[in-house]
Amino acid sequence: MELLLPFIDIVLHLDKHLAVMVGQYGPWIYAILFLIVFCETGLVVTPFLPGDSLLFVAGALAATGGMDIALLSGSLFLAAVLGDNCNYWIGRAIGPRVFRWENSRLFNRRAFDSTHAYFEKHGGKTIIIARFMPLARTFAPFVAGVARMTYSRFLPLDLFGGALWIFSLTLAGYWFGNIAWVKANLSFVIVGIIVLSLLPAIVAYVRSRVASRAAA
Repeated sequence: MELLLPFIDIVLHLDKHLAVMVGQYGPWIYAILFLIVFCETGLVVTPFLPGDSLLFVAGALAATGGMDIALLSGSLFLAAVLGDNCNYWIGRAIGPRVFRWENSRLFNRRAFDSTHAYFEKHGGKTIIIARFMPLARTFAPFVAGVARMTYSRFLPLDLFGGALWIFSLTLAGYWFGNIAWVKANLSFVIVGIIVLSLLPAIVAYVRSRVASRAAA
């Protein structure tokens, strides 16, 4: 639990930590945020990195003059698309061997299985919907590659989903992040964003539990 406390502090006070980083690294902050988003979307071993809340807070900081909103949102959109494409091709190269992997510190088997089940049921729209769901966001392009989804179908869905995710959250932060009430209660807003992003997964889990009990 003690190991989680620094991570929780960073998430809940993301605005303060990010503001410090902007002051320390200047223009390099774009490269740092690019790397975070790329790793969160492109590597199945880093689904724990902040996503939705990071985009919102970065947009809010851009509104104060800390960053350029056009450069910020454009670079993060590129990071999200490149990350997803990297993840897709890794999944496509590895293929069915993934189904033999066990849960470990570097691979979340349960997240993979739930994303794969959702992908089997809902197909291509999962690529778009999963953008707004932690864990699923990391695994959806990987699962698409494992399932051999055609790239000509994957790419336009990924571009649309990436644009919707990046621009909606960065612009929401840019437009609303510095409203007095939001700024004074940003930790609660961040928790709210996290809860809302987890809500579809929670609802799906509850439904599956109810269905399994009904079947039993």
